[in-house]
Amino acid sequence: MRTAYSVQTVRAAEQALMARLPEGALMQRAAAGLAAACADVLRRRGRVYGSRVVLLVGSGDNGGDALYAGARLARRGAGVRAVLTSPDRAHEGGLAALLAAGGRVAEGADAWGGHIDLVVDGITGIGGRGGLRPGAAELVRAFAATGAPLVAVDLPSGVEADTGEVLGDAVRADATVTFGTYKPGLLIDPAAERAGALRLVDIGLGPELPGVPDLEVLQYADVAALLPVPGAESDKYRRGVVGIVAGSARYPGAAVLAVSGALRGGAGAVRYVGPGADAVIARHPETLVHAGPPSKAGRVQAWVVGPGLGDGTEAAEAVRDVLAADVAVLVDADGLRLLDTDAVRARTAPTVLTPHAGEAAALLGAPREEVEAGRLAAVRELAARYRATVLLKGSTTLVATDDPDTPVRVNPTGTSWLATAGSGDVLSGLTGSLLAAGLAPRDAASAGAHLHGLAARHASDGSPVVAQDVAEAIPAAWRDVRA
Repeated sequence: MRTAYSVQTVRAAEQALMARLPEGALMQRAAAGLAAACADVLRRRGRVYGSRVVLLVGSGDNGGDALYAGARLARRGAGVRAVLTSPDRAHEGGLAALLAAGGRVAEGADAWGGHIDLVVDGITGIGGRGGLRPGAAELVRAFAATGAPLVAVDLPSGVEADTGEVLGDAVRADATVTFGTYKPGLLIDPAAERAGALRLVDIGLGPELPGVPDLEVLQYADVAALLPVPGAESDKYRRGVVGIVAGSARYPGAAVLAVSGALRGGAGAVRYVGPGADAVIARHPETLVHAGPPSKAGRVQAWVVGPGLGDGTEAAEAVRDVLAADVAVLVDADGLRLLDTDAVRARTAPTVLTPHAGEAAALLGAPREEVEAGRLAAVRELAARYRATVLLKGSTTLVATDDPDTPVRVNPTGTSWLATAGSGDVLSGLTGSLLAAGLAPRDAASAGAHLHGLAARHASDGSPVVAQDVAEAIPAAWRDVRA
């Protein structure tokens, strides 16, 4: 499992570690890891010896990391030139080491006056706020125009380390070398999209970090440990029966897609309630259908309500009926627009909300742009406001609970091919099946998002897909995780 910690936590851990190490040892560890990562990039482009490297150096410790790493590259035969954004505040020890190794200080974007093999961004670190200053932003644009790969030190300069926000001009890196632990901004868009490939350098920080991080990213083994596998004594009820309330005359396909996701997700049985029974049975004859209301449909361990439901009187009554059930409930799409906040907060059984950014904005009464720019704050606020587990869909899907001390989870498997009509309906059914199987809401949402992303990758293989393709690829994603 990958974990990420806030700036405050990282700073405290660094201070505790530095108190037990010789002066400068921590920076040397970081510089060694950074230099090794830069050397790997240069080797892929040819070789280290004789290459041309530019360091963009700010006034903080990130600038010192870059300078010491540049000194190591210079000793290996690379030509290294440092462009100092604050010459009178550059790290003295790092600058002296670079010059002693044969590096040079240059000015402006014509540091080499020709071909460049690598640019290293050491302008600002995890303490930076509010985007790049105009001079630094102009410098970054000039070097980006050269086409040379850019490696960021710890974090792309200009992004917000704690939130993933981008509040002004910021570096867009091809790779980021981060130290000790991941920072939230490296995992959450829009900042994560600017980080490129991530490389974590162990500097010995682990023992100083608290046991509970701010963010978690589940890996295959973590998801595999959550997935339910039927035993010899299992029957359809022990495996979990999920109820689906979805579809309408306008959106009949939503019912089929939600049921598809639930069946492919491992549900022992699916009970469908809604006007799309004929379409559902035609595609999935094993489905148990009922005219409604949901409370009369029969035994279920979880409900999914909302995909393609519409916003009429019958839809609103169906949502109220489902929310009154004493089982886990997942609310998506049209169901989110019909929610009564007090009814959700009053529930004693678990509730999972799965909005995209537009739906989250409506629930929060905020502009969509604000939600997209501050995804972490939005998912936490929604979870607290509704006393629910919230899965905020998007380029980085986030899962939060209403407990502020529980880490937010970030899904790493998303793909832009999921930006297709109906894919959210599949996710709802899939996650609902995991709820019915007995997974805790946070685990069901996290595993559902993980499998959903993997399924999309299987289905697309780099080509366009439709939502039904994603549903049919869920078993392949399941096999990947358990392999």
